[in-house]
Order: sequence, then C-alpha cells, then structure tokens
Amino acid sequence: MPHIEKHAPGSFCWIELATSDQNAAKDFYGSLFGWAANDMPMGPNDFYTIFRLEGYDAAAAYTLRPEQRSQGMPPHWMLYVAVESADAAAPRAAELGGTVIVAPFDVFDAGRMAVVRDPAGACFCVWQAKKNIGVGIAGADGTFCWADLSTPDRAGAGKFYSGLFGWSLTLGEGKTDPSGYLHIKNGEEYIGGVLPDSHRNPNAPPHWLPYFRVADCDGSVDRAKQLGANLCLPPMTIENQLRFAVLTDPQGAVFAVIQRKG
Repeated sequence: MPHIEKHAPGSFCWIELATSDQNAAKDFYGSLFGWAANDMPMGPNDFYTIFRLEGYDAAAAYTLRPEQRSQGMPPHWMLYVAVESADAAAPRAAELGGTVIVAPFDVFDAGRMAVVRDPAGACFCVWQAKKNIGVGIAGADGTFCWADLSTPDRAGAGKFYSGLFGWSLTLGEGKTDPSGYLHIKNGEEYIGGVLPDSHRNPNAPPHWLPYFRVADCDGSVDRAKQLGANLCLPPMTIENQLRFAVLTDPQGAVFAVIQRKG
C-alpha cells in the first residue's frame, strides 16, 4: 500500500482522537481497524497513543484534558491540514473570519501547529511538519481517506477554506448527485466534501466528519456494534460505487466507514 513521504500543502495530514477513555479506545479501534497502539509518555500520568498500520503511523489518541472536560467538550476526532507555515496560516485564518483557538506552538521537534475554528464553528488544526509528516500510509483498509464538513454556511465555508488553503469546492467533474453535495479539491486531488443542508443534522454543531476505508462496510458496522459502537446512519450506497455508514465509538466520538465497491 502507498507509503506517504510528504503531504502536499492543503491536504489532510493527521487525525487525532480526543477521548474520555484512552485504553478503551485503543481496544475498540485496534479490533475494528487492526491498528497497533504505540504509547508515548506525556507526563507522569498521561500518554499519547500513536496508532500504526502495517508499520506506519495512521492516527493518534489522547485523553481529554481537564480544561476540555470542564468546557463540556465531548470525545471527538480532530483533523490536521498540512501547511508550509503555521505562523502564516493562523493569522490568515483570522483575517478570513476564523478564530485562532490555540496560537502556533512547537510540538517538540515533530512539527509546529495551531488550532483554528472556522467562521461557522468547525474546528481543525494546521500542521507544519518537521520530523513528523503525519499519516504515513494510504489506500489500505483502516486508513483515513476522506472528510465531510457539516456547516450551515456553505458559501462562507467556500470563501474561508479557498482563501486559507486554496481549495476549490465544486459539484465535481462528471458528478450527477442532485443533492448539491460539494466536492473539496486540493490541487488536483479530491480530499473531502461539504454536505448539502438536506443531509446535515441541524441540531449538530458545525464539524468535520472523518471517513476510514474498509473492505466490507456492513461487516465493519456489525463488528463496531459488537464492540460497543452506536449506529448513526445505517449503511447506504452512493452511485453503485461507494457504501458508507456513520457511527459513534463507545465513548461518543463520531466517524464514518466507507467501502469502494467493484
């Protein structure tokens, strides 16, 4: 499977789980996706888990910090976007109407990052790689492969993300989906989408939804449910090519699994 040596600016480069039970999350995702957990100490009582697949970094997890819990933050997946300079990207995000939640800072010698909230409220991180590029594998079952943005302001999202990362949001070449789903294109690569109003939960805050590749969507859903997950959207097929479902893990973090048919 493809080994990633570098992420192009504007591409999703890392995915990180904030959870209320890190050990339980290791068991769940290890059983579901075949991830191996590599724990790295972060202090006397904390550790950062790097999930590995076929020997390459695939994702990560940490326990929600006390200040995050006190703010009512639920377990969630956070996406990172590759940038050439975190120090340039953060103020640019603010100029475009976003909010810099955490100003740029160094993560040891791995890279430099900042936490940003877009104008509608969806959060993400920017990552300037140094020794750690982020996800090191693609195209294998259990790898992150797509992300959908749920937002009440699709026009505003288009302006913000195109201004920050150079993304184009279009219906996609040759796409016949009448729903109005927008495809996110970074350079020549499609990396995600923006849900139409008819497909988003109006009671859910703006957010990014990550997708993980699987060989059998229905089988993965059954396995996830056996492991304690809850089903949000049952398996459905799109254009006879893709089959996907949306779930919450046992701690409540939302994610999707997707199977390419044929």
